[in-house]
Amino acid sequence: MGIRRVVTGHDAAGNAVFASDEVVEPDTLQLVPGAEFFQLWGSDEKMSFPDDGSRPAVPTYFPGPNGFRFGVFTVAPDAAVFTEDLDIEAALVEMEEKLPGMAAHMEPDNPGMHTTATIDYEFIVSGRCVLELDDGATRELAAGDTVIQNGTRHAWRNPYDEPCVLVVVLIAANHSGM
Repeated sequence: MGIRRVVTGHDAAGNAVFASDEVVEPDTLQLVPGAEFFQLWGSDEKMSFPDDGSRPAVPTYFPGPNGFRFGVFTVAPDAAVFTEDLDIEAALVEMEEKLPGMAAHMEPDNPGMHTTATIDYEFIVSGRCVLELDDGATRELAAGDTVIQNGTRHAWRNPYDEPCVLVVVLIAANHSGM
């Protein structure tokens, strides 16, 4: 299932126009069956208006020091993740190809747990999931809930039967106060 992305821009006279209207398909990974990552928009540089509606180039899944990302992702039910027939090496290669840099943020000894230098705004669109922090604290989240993630070590878990869909905005930040 794709997500329609409508982008506005400006014409040569400075008038508002619909610059782009297209369906963005998700990146899917063998490593996490059922998970979907929609990379909708982002940049690693100070933005100027892309009046032609083109998506700025982003070299990595998570934003660089001056960047941001906007997307949608699905947290698959835990029962669908890490099946016995999964080829871990091939799945990690696929992850690096489709979501560059993501694997480097993941903890191999604690699947799903990761930390990024970002402030994340998350909105649960459908389903339920559990947000786990590094001390084992958890919060169950459901459709309509929001999360402001301030560079904390965390993992998304889904012990339920249905997928959980989240809209996310990731904004680069630093941990200078730590």
